[in-house]
Parts: sequence; C-alpha cells; structure tokens
Amino acid sequence: MILFRYLTREVLLTMSAVAGILLLVIMGSRFIRYFSDAAEGDFPVTILGSLMVFHLPGFMELILPLSFFLGILLAYGQLYMNSEITVMVACGMSPTRLFRVTLLPASVVAVLVGLCSLWLTPAGALQTEAVLEEQRSRLDVSVLAPGRFQDFGGGRTAYITDFSSDGTEMQEVLVHEQPMAGAEKTHSYITRAGSGYQETRVDTGSRFLVLENGERYGVTPGRQDAERLTFERYTLRLGLSRDRQELNSLEYATTADLWQNPDPRAQAQFQWRAGLPLMVFVLALLAQPLSRVNPRQGRFAKLLPAVFLYVAYLSLLLAAVDAIGSGALAVGLGVWPVHGLFLGLGLLLLWHSQRKGMR
Repeated sequence: MILFRYLTREVLLTMSAVAGILLLVIMGSRFIRYFSDAAEGDFPVTILGSLMVFHLPGFMELILPLSFFLGILLAYGQLYMNSEITVMVACGMSPTRLFRVTLLPASVVAVLVGLCSLWLTPAGALQTEAVLEEQRSRLDVSVLAPGRFQDFGGGRTAYITDFSSDGTEMQEVLVHEQPMAGAEKTHSYITRAGSGYQETRVDTGSRFLVLENGERYGVTPGRQDAERLTFERYTLRLGLSRDRQELNSLEYATTADLWQNPDPRAQAQFQWRAGLPLMVFVLALLAQPLSRVNPRQGRFAKLLPAVFLYVAYLSLLLAAVDAIGSGALAVGLGVWPVHGLFLGLGLLLLWHSQRKGMR
C-alpha cells in the first residue's frame, strides 16, 4: 500500500501540473478571443466569466487524457532516472503489476473525462450558445460601453459617457447616422442628447432608442447649409426585435438523445463522447512501457515520440468521426477499430517490456 500510494501520488501530482499549464494556455487563448469580441461590442464584458466556465468541461475532456498520459511518462521516467524501478524489481514488481497499480488513477481520470464528455460538455456548449443568442436577440444598444465609439448596426455609431447607477439609462449620448448606399437622403445626422434609454414595443416588436433633451444636426458633405432640430424627446427606430433561434445542433444534444438517434452524424457524435473515457485506459497502457528510459538518456528521451503517438491517436479518432458522419464509414464499425489498434499496440509494448524485464 505504501508503494501504491507513492506511485499514485507521483502520477496525479505530475498530471495536475501538466493539466494546469495546458488549461492556462488554452483558456488564456480563448479569453483573449472573447475579450476582443467584447471590445468590438459583440456582447457585454459582464458575461465573459460565464462563457469561460461553460467552456471549461470541453477543455477538460481533451486536456485530462493528454495530461494523464504525460503524467505517467514523466513520473515513471523519473523513477527510472532515480533507479527506484531497480528497487521495485528487487521487491518483485513487474510491468503487469505496475500497470495494475496505474489502473486506479486511470479509473478516476476516466470517470472525470466521462462526466465531461457525456454530460457537462454538451450542457456547457448549449448554455454558451444560449447566452450568446440571448445577447444577439437583445437590443443593439445593449452592448455599448461607456467612453467608446461603437457601431451598432444600420450605419449608426454611438458614444455614451456613462450609464446610470441601475444601468437602464445612458448619460450624454452622441449618435452619428451615415446614409445607407442607394438611399434618397444624403444627409449625415449627428444627434446629441443628455440621456437616453432603449425600449421595445410589445405590439409590433419594434426596437427604439429614446433620446431626451438634445439637438439633432443634418449635414451634407460639400455643402455649407445644415439642419438643426432641438428636442425634448426624440425616438430612433432601430429595427424589429429578433426571435431567438432554436438550438438543435447535435453538439448540444444530450448523450441519451444521440444514442436513440439513428442519424450517422448523431452516432458519430455519440461514439466520440463514449470513446474518450476508453482513451484514458489505452493511453495509460501505452505510457507505461514508453516511460522506460536509460538514466543516461534523461526522463524526456521518449517524450517527443509519445506526443507524436498521442497526436496520431487523436487524429485517427477525429478522422473516423468525420467518416461516420459523412457515411463513408459504417456506424456499426465506428471508431472502435482505432481504439482497438492502439490497445493492441499498448499490449504489444507491455508484453515486450514484460519479456525484456524492467532492468
């Protein structure tokens, strides 16, 4: 039990470190992308945190198998470097017994990956798209940020100084309206108001920007005359309120619905989700013999070939999923030959390690 706890702790600690680094890189990249979209006014910055949380299971279902694979390689490689494997061999440890020790942390990781791939990832993807669709269906001016010139459709550019304390009213609003191509009117309008808010007419579904206490100027490029209008209340029609689209993509479907759906694309998605937990055990089987290194080579000697092997495994799985969805590969055959191929390779490497010994 002491040896079992020691090996499990080493593998899980190494895996956690690798997973943390990979997660930081991937989430950082996605955060920068979302932050850029928010800066462009596609959606409010306040929902960034929710979007990142919803994406977390989708990241984890791919990061955990890779980090567990690398965790075994690095942890067991360090044992070879420190000649601790030599002591284990003297105590009767064999490659097969060492793999049995690895099965418990592999089972824990497989359960986590299964929770993500079968349940949390589709639920998170659905929530992400629902939040973005809600923002797209809301009024265009809802994405305006204080202190910036932002385009909100229809050839309009707006600038606001600030929002009221409850966030429902805009302070010091400036709106520039550019004439659309082919329009009869050639005026460019600039409207300044002390305050403004947005509203939707329930009976017609039309959206309006209501401005109060301001002035509206109409100018034509190349001409010296201009129009000036002073108002207490002025209403700009923005357009019709968009109906929210139905989110019926297979990416958002539950695993139970995919299982009952005979469509090849649904079955391809189901086999991809169900195959990820199995992938953890296959990678554990591959990682153990690959972790064997000569102390003179260093613990990273077989890291690059192992990464290439993982990339080949994942690429073949994705290719099989695409082939099933397009009908080029039978659903009954599915992605299982790919798992079987690498499972056989892992058993072959383990047999060769057992035959050669752990010297």
